[in-house]
Amino acid sequence: MNKKLYALLLAVLFAAVPARAQKEYGLKFSSLISDNLSLENAIRLGLENNSDFLTARQEITVAEQKVNEAKFLFLPQLSLQGTATWYDLDYPMVLNESVANRFLPGQVISDKRDQFFGVGVTATQYLYSGGRIRNTLKIARANLKQVQSRYEAVKNATVLNIKTSFYNLLFAQQYDQLMQTLADQAAAWNPTSSGDVWTQIRVQSALAKLQTLRHDAARQLAQARLAMLVSLNKETNADFSITGDFSPVHVDLDLPQLYLRAMEYRPELKSAIYALELDSISIDLALSKRYPDVILNATYEQLGTDSLEDTNKQVSLAVRLPLPYNFSTQIAQKKAEQKKSALRRAKIEDKIRADVARSAAELYFWQDEVLTRQTQFNTVSNLFAKAQKTGAKQGLAPLEAINAYAQTAHDYLDALRHNLIAKAELEWAIGQDLQ
Repeated sequence: MNKKLYALLLAVLFAAVPARAQKEYGLKFSSLISDNLSLENAIRLGLENNSDFLTARQEITVAEQKVNEAKFLFLPQLSLQGTATWYDLDYPMVLNESVANRFLPGQVISDKRDQFFGVGVTATQYLYSGGRIRNTLKIARANLKQVQSRYEAVKNATVLNIKTSFYNLLFAQQYDQLMQTLADQAAAWNPTSSGDVWTQIRVQSALAKLQTLRHDAARQLAQARLAMLVSLNKETNADFSITGDFSPVHVDLDLPQLYLRAMEYRPELKSAIYALELDSISIDLALSKRYPDVILNATYEQLGTDSLEDTNKQVSLAVRLPLPYNFSTQIAQKKAEQKKSALRRAKIEDKIRADVARSAAELYFWQDEVLTRQTQFNTVSNLFAKAQKTGAKQGLAPLEAINAYAQTAHDYLDALRHNLIAKAELEWAIGQDLQ
């Protein structure tokens, strides 16, 4: 039985598989499918329940509608209005703009009639606006790209959090299972010793240490499960389990390649570029105030005092040149904001390089360290299996061997965890899953 047990442990700990390929995560997971979560389904479930991610998706919808709204500015602006007015005037007047600026004659002209009716349609088309309408559409599109980049940044941060919790839980499950097995074996080995009292103290201390490790493993498992539930935004008493590859991963890309990927895929940099584009368009929009508007307006009305028997038609071509007092100040303000965005972009580029360098160094260390600890664990495991077959299972030596084996296993499992988390952090740093 012990032989089969350790063969199973070795198979679980040493199986080496390729790293996951790039995944496109989305809102596709249904919790009704299974409560046994793979990493991919855990990410999908976490995204499905994450309020920041869902909010970012709604921001994209809002930005898309603003683009559509800006496109409508190129079309004629139509209005249809009907009015019915009862009045008692001693002198002619013009109605408020909200009722179509209708002119009402006085008593002399209107023969003392006190009612007036009208219905009409008006169309207004900007023939030329100095680029203001076109730049408004450009701003809406650039804002949409910026919102999409923020959405990607939120998604990447959420995915990293879920991956970290997932690998921590895998580690805690493996370590807790191992410590339960070792503690049960030690209890069955009859660790009493016929030696002197000093030896008996060491025996009891070794037993206490093993129990402490077992309890600590159970505590780590409970904390890792809670952290996983928080990452998934599930109730803290939800029942679930996870399954996944817990084996070493290796990345062959060098630092310059990783820098290039990060500059291409990192959404924070894209957002900064779009912010710089927005500032450039804002400058063009402010400069466009130097140019006049050319407006075409047409109106058709049916009106009268008793019936809609009279007809008004008009077509107007207007040229309007705004003369704002704040023209120069707006230009200076937009140029300052553009420089500010350029500095922010440079700062983000420096931060991305630092993130990539730090994450790559961490992964390079752990992908080598995990293989070293794997070799050490293999050696100790083989000796431990051999000792169980031939050695005595009483006294101090077997307990010390179990504790040594537990420590070696913990160090290897911990290196595996750091190896996988370091890969996840590097994927976040470059903004793309590694093959």
